[in-house]
Amino acid sequence: MAHPANVPEVPRKGERAQQFAERMAKEKALAVFGQLPSDPVLGADTVVVVDGEILGKPSDATDAARMLRMLSGRKHDVITGVCIVRPHASPQGSSVDVRSEVTRVTVGILSDDDIRSYIASGEPMDKAGAYAIQGLAARWISSVEGDYFNVVGLPVALVQKMLKDVRGET
Repeated sequence: MAHPANVPEVPRKGERAQQFAERMAKEKALAVFGQLPSDPVLGADTVVVVDGEILGKPSDATDAARMLRMLSGRKHDVITGVCIVRPHASPQGSSVDVRSEVTRVTVGILSDDDIRSYIASGEPMDKAGAYAIQGLAARWISSVEGDYFNVVGLPVALVQKMLKDVRGET
């Protein structure tokens, strides 16, 4: 079941993208855990990074166009932070496990018309980096190095490993 965490998604000064994604995942998981302290909670946050700049969700169409122009014809990283909080994992209380996955994505060259029509579709407006690889933007993706599902939003293999570690499986 999904529960919104309502955590402000603002990088700290000097915070690297991977640190930011992991911190957001942890803050979101802990916020929900505070409401459901007897249940395990998984929190996640995905960011897109190009030239060291963190691209979150666009604030408006102009911001979405700026992001898409930055990604056009280039490689960028998609980083998803994942946090699992378990209740009563030890006598001291809950346990918190935070990790992240990085995937490199290459976007083809986007024309101004491509960008305009994509923004008009509404799809980029609630997506980190202003695109959805599993949606209309798929036509511009020329390569993915790493976990495709990480780019979609949740690195399934990493989550599976974290859950196995929680259970003590190998």
